[in-house]
Amino acid sequence: MNSIFTRRSVRSFLPKEVEAEKIEKLLQAAMQAPSAMNQQPWEFIVVRGAENLEKLSHFHVYATSMVGADFAIIVLCNNERLKSPLAWQQDLGAATQNLLVEATELGLGTVWFGTAPHQPRMDYVREFCDLPEHMVPYSVIAGGYPKDPDANHFKNRFDPSRVRYITE
Repeated sequence: MNSIFTRRSVRSFLPKEVEAEKIEKLLQAAMQAPSAMNQQPWEFIVVRGAENLEKLSHFHVYATSMVGADFAIIVLCNNERLKSPLAWQQDLGAATQNLLVEATELGLGTVWFGTAPHQPRMDYVREFCDLPEHMVPYSVIAGGYPKDPDANHFKNRFDPSRVRYITE
């Protein structure tokens, strides 16, 4: 559980390739997420190669750090799998978070770039991947080995003033 507390957005990466086994572990973790009615609407596209990452980085004004990453993972919703159409963003949020936490566990750094529901970002990713209409881009995660070995560090964000208890 330490990975939950030490995960941070990492935007600076070493020029070191992440092993295929670690990428697969990230995808396995994402697919372990809970989903409404067990619909598991997710699909993923792994993007590698400097030219591809540079081109993809143009989808979001703050995605310039993707250029130095080793990979990006695009998290998609397959609308043809929806049993609970109003819950897909929650499902994919859980999958994205699982992936981020597993990356920290594996010694990787990641940064989550929000995509849905911002239509221009979604359209850019859709065109970049040549996606059919039933595939909806939700998020893009860039990752690699962090330049700063202490990039994933604990920062206490607990604020008791944001908690209310109802006991009786």
